[in-house]
Amino acid sequence: MAILETERLTKRFGTLTAVDDLTISVEEGGVFGLLGPNGAGKTTVIKILTTLLPPTSGCARVAGFDVVKRPAEVRGSIGYVPQLISADGSLTGYENLIVFAKLYDLPSRDLSRQVREALDFMGLADFADKLVKNYSGGMIRRLEIAQSMLHRPRLLFLDEPTIGLDLLARMTVWELVTRLRNDFGTTIFLTTHLMEEAERLCDRIAIMHLGKLVAKGSPDELKASLGRDGATLNEVFIHFTGYSLETGGRFRDISRTRRTARRLG
Repeated sequence: MAILETERLTKRFGTLTAVDDLTISVEEGGVFGLLGPNGAGKTTVIKILTTLLPPTSGCARVAGFDVVKRPAEVRGSIGYVPQLISADGSLTGYENLIVFAKLYDLPSRDLSRQVREALDFMGLADFADKLVKNYSGGMIRRLEIAQSMLHRPRLLFLDEPTIGLDLLARMTVWELVTRLRNDFGTTIFLTTHLMEEAERLCDRIAIMHLGKLVAKGSPDELKASLGRDGATLNEVFIHFTGYSLETGGRFRDISRTRRTARRLG
């Protein structure tokens, strides 16, 4: 059963067509990866699907709700972790989650317990009362995922979830994504520039180039489409786009990295 569907989704900014006639379907309970070089339109797609940006034409439905006609219901069904830092470095991890819980209008009864449980699930229980500005990049990302999952959304959007993180921090985020799917049945929609990340996490992949969908399928199907043994996902990406991809730090470092990446993508 599809939890997300788009039909001929298009977004234009003046003479620039950022998303061009995109039709995709995401099955509930899986991990779907949207790949593409910088400027392909990935973040624009996510902004439309999370109701932050209206489409020019076409339609999109999330959890059965039209993103234009039923935006409140869409927002109640999703979580969203953007590229840019959404955590407040001047607050503790616990305080950040309390703020987000109030934004989601979660009942105050048992709120503290829910927040502590979320921090524990993300491996942040020992750092709950420490200022986020002293967190590592990986810890910040885990906190942001905790924020987005407080209301138990059916669908979680992750825009470049491991950008700027070292290998160990990336692997921790990968493990959390797998646990969210397995333990809560959460559907994951992510964008990434890392072929290893896409192959490890994603059941289905769509590749965009210059706003258009140029390939879709499972990692194995996409590699088989090249017609030779031993093809890699990176070779698939190069074949369809002509580009090759692949890009720890403290709060300021990770913030700067994500700002730079956001400007480029």
